[in-house]
Amino acid sequence: MDLAVPLSPRARRYAVRAGLGVLLLIVAALAVPAYYWAKFTLFSRKYDVVSIKEAPSYQQKALIERAWQLPVAERYRKSLVFQQNESFCGPTTLANAELSFGRAATQGAMVEGTGKCWTGMCMGGLSLDDLAAIARVKVTGKVTVVRGLDYAAFQALLPRFNDPARRYLVNFHRGPLFGTGGGHHSPIGGYLEPEGLVFVLDVNEKYQPWLVDPKRLFEAIDTEARSGVKRGLLLVEP
Repeated sequence: MDLAVPLSPRARRYAVRAGLGVLLLIVAALAVPAYYWAKFTLFSRKYDVVSIKEAPSYQQKALIERAWQLPVAERYRKSLVFQQNESFCGPTTLANAELSFGRAATQGAMVEGTGKCWTGMCMGGLSLDDLAAIARVKVTGKVTVVRGLDYAAFQALLPRFNDPARRYLVNFHRGPLFGTGGGHHSPIGGYLEPEGLVFVLDVNEKYQPWLVDPKRLFEAIDTEARSGVKRGLLLVEP
């Protein structure tokens, strides 16, 4: 005997809408990773460079441990969070800066109410100026865009990366560093002066924090975003 109760026309409409909603969520969940995989794998420009991963110092355990003891890096260490998806490096970088100052922050809260990344994705990514605009609303303290530096001026900044009253957030292109990839944001953890290495706290969990020669990092910063404007640094001060 069939005990099923037939659905009313209204209930059927709700069921169809709910099913379509679930289907759209599934499609979106699959489409976003596919978009970024294609963007950075199939359509990404290849650079004729030796990847910094080949450098012995890149993630050399003893050096990384020393870098974590730098005055700025140690403020990030306990609270460092990684981006929730491939597009969220900017909000995650801002959240980490706030957390390193001892303030409450999440990557989602960094964009809430800003009109940016409202879908949970930053489609197309955020430029340095986009991130600065968000920071001026969401971050406590003074926010300054630093760009257009020549290498000598960048070198002069290196000791300031260890100033515990400052947080430098770097916008760079992965290509000049790794041979491929796209634009990215991450905090700078400091400068290992004796070895001449910058400590980058990569918010992409697949990479983890790494060390790099300042000249290579400068070359990655001294690139143009899609807007035609140079990348650079964001300075956050309390």
